[in-house]
Amino acid sequence: MIVTGGEALVDLVPDRSTADGELGPLHPLLGGGPYNVAVSLGRLGVPVGFFARMSTDQFGDKLYERLVASNVDTSLVQRSDHPTTLAVVGLAEDGSARYSFHTEGTAVRFVEDRGPLPDEVTAVAFGTLGMVLEPGATVYETVLRREAGRGRFVALDPNIRADLIEDPAAYRERFESWLPSVDLLKLSEEDAEWLAGGVDLDVALERWRKAGPAAVALTRGSAGLTALTGGGERVDVPVVRTEVADTIGAGDTVQAALLAWLHRHDALRADAVRALGTAEWAQALEFAARAAAITVSRPGAEPPFASELD
Repeated sequence: MIVTGGEALVDLVPDRSTADGELGPLHPLLGGGPYNVAVSLGRLGVPVGFFARMSTDQFGDKLYERLVASNVDTSLVQRSDHPTTLAVVGLAEDGSARYSFHTEGTAVRFVEDRGPLPDEVTAVAFGTLGMVLEPGATVYETVLRREAGRGRFVALDPNIRADLIEDPAAYRERFESWLPSVDLLKLSEEDAEWLAGGVDLDVALERWRKAGPAAVALTRGSAGLTALTGGGERVDVPVVRTEVADTIGAGDTVQAALLAWLHRHDALRADAVRALGTAEWAQALEFAARAAAITVSRPGAEPPFASELD
């Protein structure tokens, strides 16, 4: 089983019919990076669990119900009366999204470390707000390092939300300290540039790969997807063209699809990922591109089911 850890939240997405310059209705859509990864993996038929603290408010109940409906194991979900994190979304003409987060005192911050994950867990995936908002971020960091030490495959998608990072230099240092424990590092090009902090991007990516990850995957918007293999080779594939409703959850779908592909090919191990050749990485990236194309074609984070891809 793959376990994802981090925030579950509600995106408040503006109605498309709202005239420019006016305030219109906001539609509550379920999301959160690690939450989206869990839902996507469940829909793709991969055994998956979600490790997080979620609210008992109405939003939290709906988030929980969606996990169950998506075949996600909820035995590691902790519930509390802290409110659900909210993200107010702004959409550009091309469907790209910007976010304003309301996180103070919300449930994601108060996740508890209740010891080693169950024996049936083979891989863990972390990222986004879960690795930023304290005190929960320290909990997730502790679990990441511990599960890596126990031989679990570790995937990381930092999914940078710069407005919530009070000390960028300290976060960049902390990010690099995680890399020896990470087997698959997935980044958007924008996130990679922010993390590089002015260093040439290719130089930074190679430094990060050599620090520990068996491979690095990079999403580049309309320019496609890229992988840096265990041998340092670069593999590029184009996006699958579709009419874009918005880009919410696209990167999370890519992360889930790559993990699903590795799971299906019995490659959720660092040595197996390092051994993948360029042809195999092209197949994995193409699968992820097809999955992401379905997600961006519909409003909110609505990843595809396996039946839509197979």
